[in-house]
Amino acid sequence: MINIKNSIRGNSERVDINMGPLVDMVFLLLIFFVVTTSFVKETGIEVQRATASTAEVKNQSGVMVGVSSDGEVYFDGKKIDVRSLRALVERSLAENPDTGVIVVADKDSETGIVIQAMDQCRLAGALKVSLAAKRTGAE
Repeated sequence: MINIKNSIRGNSERVDINMGPLVDMVFLLLIFFVVTTSFVKETGIEVQRATASTAEVKNQSGVMVGVSSDGEVYFDGKKIDVRSLRALVERSLAENPDTGVIVVADKDSETGIVIQAMDQCRLAGALKVSLAAKRTGAE
């Protein structure tokens, strides 16, 4: 109990605020937000997707491979050679074997490069390899 007479006279004990629980709570909140945040991996390039009336909307959880209109292949935001794609996809599938691979190709890209990229993904062990397209009439 605080003695008012002693506090007015200046004889009161020093009151400290314990910051330990506050710091612990801030760290717990930080860990919670980091764990619940979903990190979306992008291909690293902007492409004009081809349109298809039978395109299906799927979740974007998977390994993303980009093919530009110039025939350059991108993985995890970096330009790579199509021959090194197999090892990179194998490494990604080792972390999560049930995930699929989505090839995001520009509508002006050469078919040969897209087929090589899809082939390298299948050789890496990907069971689900799909080609991204924009649904006809979608913005």
